[in-house]
Amino acid sequence: MTARFGVLGPLQVTGHDGRWLRLRGQRQRALLAMLLFNANERVPTDRLVDALWPGVPPKSYASNLHTYVSRLRDRLGDTLIDHAGPGYRLRVDDADLDLLTFRTAGESGRAALAAGDAETAAGHLRRALAQWRDRPLADLALPALDAEVARLEIERLTVFEDWVAAELAVGRHAALLGELQAAVAEHPLRERLVGQLMRALRRSGRQADALAAYRTARATLVEETGLEPGAELRAVHAEILRGDDDPADDPADEWPIRQLPADLRVFTGRDHAVDELTALLTGPDGLPVVLTGEPGVGKSALAVRVAHRLRPAFPDGQLYAHLAGATAPRPVDDVLTDLLRSLGVTGPGIPDDVHAKAAVLRSRLADRRVLLVLDDAADPGQVRPLLPGTPSTAVLVTSRRRLSGLLNAHRVTVGSLTDAEALDLLATIAGPRVPADQDGARRIAAACGNLPLALRIAGTRLALRPQLRLSTLADRLEDERRRLDELSVSDLQVRAGLALSYAALTEPARATFRLIGAAATTNVPAWAITVLQDGVAGEDAVDELVESSLLQPAADDACGEPRYEIHDLVLTFARERLLADDGAAGCDRAAARLLDAILALADRLGQDLPRVFPALAVDEPVPAPQLPEESLVRYAADPVGWFAIERTSLVAGIGLLTGIGMHRRAARIFERLARYLWPQGSYADLRACASALAEAGRAAGDERVEVWAEAVHARVLHVRGRYADAVEKYRWCADRLGADRHALAWVLTNLADCLTGLGMPEEALGLTDRAAALSTEEAVAAARSAALNRLGRPAESVRVDTEALAVARRSAEPRAVAGALQSLSWSLALTGELDRAATAAREAVALLRGTTARRALARALRTLGAVQAGRGERAGALAAFAECRAIAEEINEAPRVLSSRRAIAAGWVGDGRAGEAVAELRACVAAYREMGSASSTAITLRLLAAAHDAVGEPDAAEKARAEADLTADPRDSNARALTALLMNLTRVPGPSLSAH
Repeated sequence: MTARFGVLGPLQVTGHDGRWLRLRGQRQRALLAMLLFNANERVPTDRLVDALWPGVPPKSYASNLHTYVSRLRDRLGDTLIDHAGPGYRLRVDDADLDLLTFRTAGESGRAALAAGDAETAAGHLRRALAQWRDRPLADLALPALDAEVARLEIERLTVFEDWVAAELAVGRHAALLGELQAAVAEHPLRERLVGQLMRALRRSGRQADALAAYRTARATLVEETGLEPGAELRAVHAEILRGDDDPADDPADEWPIRQLPADLRVFTGRDHAVDELTALLTGPDGLPVVLTGEPGVGKSALAVRVAHRLRPAFPDGQLYAHLAGATAPRPVDDVLTDLLRSLGVTGPGIPDDVHAKAAVLRSRLADRRVLLVLDDAADPGQVRPLLPGTPSTAVLVTSRRRLSGLLNAHRVTVGSLTDAEALDLLATIAGPRVPADQDGARRIAAACGNLPLALRIAGTRLALRPQLRLSTLADRLEDERRRLDELSVSDLQVRAGLALSYAALTEPARATFRLIGAAATTNVPAWAITVLQDGVAGEDAVDELVESSLLQPAADDACGEPRYEIHDLVLTFARERLLADDGAAGCDRAAARLLDAILALADRLGQDLPRVFPALAVDEPVPAPQLPEESLVRYAADPVGWFAIERTSLVAGIGLLTGIGMHRRAARIFERLARYLWPQGSYADLRACASALAEAGRAAGDERVEVWAEAVHARVLHVRGRYADAVEKYRWCADRLGADRHALAWVLTNLADCLTGLGMPEEALGLTDRAAALSTEEAVAAARSAALNRLGRPAESVRVDTEALAVARRSAEPRAVAGALQSLSWSLALTGELDRAATAAREAVALLRGTTARRALARALRTLGAVQAGRGERAGALAAFAECRAIAEEINEAPRVLSSRRAIAAGWVGDGRAGEAVAELRACVAAYREMGSASSTAITLRLLAAAHDAVGEPDAAEKARAEADLTADPRDSNARALTALLMNLTRVPGPSLSAH
């Protein structure tokens, strides 16, 4: 009889006679733990040494380790610890180690569950969970195993969820409730657990508690990650609200995701590497796999080939991210944003903080069978935040570096092709001439160092020039003067191979290739290449570059403009050639041409979009667009589409310009770009650009640019509900804008609107008087109307809004007309003219539906909903508020989200769901208090009082009303009217909506 071991709790050893064996010494226990965690596998000596002596090991570490192993063998009796190469292996049966029993039983349970045998699955999974006594190695401090312990705890949680699924499938929902509630309390971000708890509660007849569990989980997710629940949890919530039967465990959603680049048609060799990578990526440990090797060796091609081969093993999809580590490493923040968008997270809903983004990514990938390919990583720091939190998602990383700082990862080094593989690749590309001249082919392959990239370039030269003999090309490659720096075993291999392809081009193609080096991106639109050429190259130059594999056609963009891909290493070489052949002055001229073209295009297309911020009066000349006429026509037909395509490049370009002293040019581009960003609700981009411009203006002593940028930043804070911060910035800007009448009027108008929201309408009204003396903008009238309404003077507001509407109709600008109609609608509602108010609000909504002004549409819908509530049009009111909420959540505009949630919760009171309304309205009160809006707080408190009355809580109702009386401004007719309108929703019975 051999010993039995336990690591799923304090380290435990049971001897032959069934008695516990006590091991002496920390290092002996650490050695056993290392061997058990890697049972039946060789543990390298250096890994054992690092675990036993985390600092500097003693000089006699080898003999000391041998001594510890010998003593361990003596203590364990028949248990076999053998010497396996440069390391040791402990052999143990699955039944004699709780970790192996756990995994074996877990796999059996999942297999039974997949086969539809829930009862058998529950038994296996229950046995797996029974192996756990405590946290793994609870009595042993062993940093070398910290990562494995953390992964194991996640694995246990997944098995627990599988067990719950099996138990639910056989109807034991009531018995699960205690364990599920404890598990959710410990892991509130595990959406699958929350969904299981909701289903168990519902099947136990506790539907209200199930919905309460959802609200709690949603609040936690929003607070900690900034994101709404995922599709699966929302589906469970919806099914409970509808009273439907349980859907399948995995409802249709965005999965599977297929992002892999196309597999290379020409791919030879690498059979052993493909098999090794397949085994590692589908293995049980879930460790990332790092594919390393010199540039040009084919790491990316191999990774893509393996990923395509593994599609059946990862049914939820394959994600792909190019990290550009060889040139300009992409910021982790940008990569996370792209990955989250791929997973269905909307742009405005993506958290700003990089750590929060990483948490959302882990949440989205939790328990999904996904393969994540991270191509061309720069360093470990670029990879760590992208790693998933569960072993179900495999990660394949490619990099020129070994990424030694990325601990607990498998590493596979990719070398050059064998001689036979190199000849096969050359023959596949260049054709039948290769077998006919084996000597020349071997010389070419040797000169290329058997590197795939160099071989592909040489083969392409041969294919393009049928008259070129292999021996002639071999002679040129062997001539150092023709190969630049020869072909060697370092990065120069890629440079030399690229130089060969470059030398084979015609002069117009070489000139075009060099000029593309001035581009800052590997995805280049056709118009940019034309601008860079500046008439010096022939029309066939791009086609020649494509044929030479130096440029690859990409999909046309959304406006129909052709685009091209250039590998980042090839782009680096193009930049080198541009500097060497054309000098620094030539580099600067090419970059300036491209920059001028982008500025000219942004300026030209931005003119067709409505202005959203004051014009920036800076003396910054704008060049004429030098684009091909067909490209100009294509983009002019869809300026919003062009800004959508180039948004990322423009935002990055603004940051670049501010960093090199060209902040005024950056400001000019930003003013045009903002006309696209603002209606879309792209507040994160607006804030990033405004902050960079303000800092650059401050550093350059350019107060005009600094103040303008800070005013934009204040507006972003304003719409996101950060009123106090916005007021501070508005006041700072107003003190410095004396000479710019239009900008000062804009700042004063928005400051007035913000102060009205904070319950200071007297000061707000005075500010609108100042703004009106400076500008006739319709926004001044709207701000003045809002202040008058808060002061209890709605009749004056109607007059102001009527005059503003007349001016707006003369302009025939739909957004201006809609804005005036929305303001007039609300003023009419305050005077009791609800029929006229409804007509104005409906016209405003109809006008805005034909524009991209999402924020304005949300505001008009909110007004329409309130008016319809007052007219007793309950269904229409709730539909308007629901649409307003959806838009506001999409663009992350907190005030509109709150007002919609509040109205929908009022509807709950009217149809007997007052208990749920109480919790929702309390949350709204807390949010309004944090925002600093006394008026909104008072309105919500009165609705909360009505909800308390409905559930028979008169004391709580009285307390809420008293608090509302203390908070409200008695002159605020706006608040009184809105309260009365929304109260209709609490009294009229009928179906309402979810506030989430």
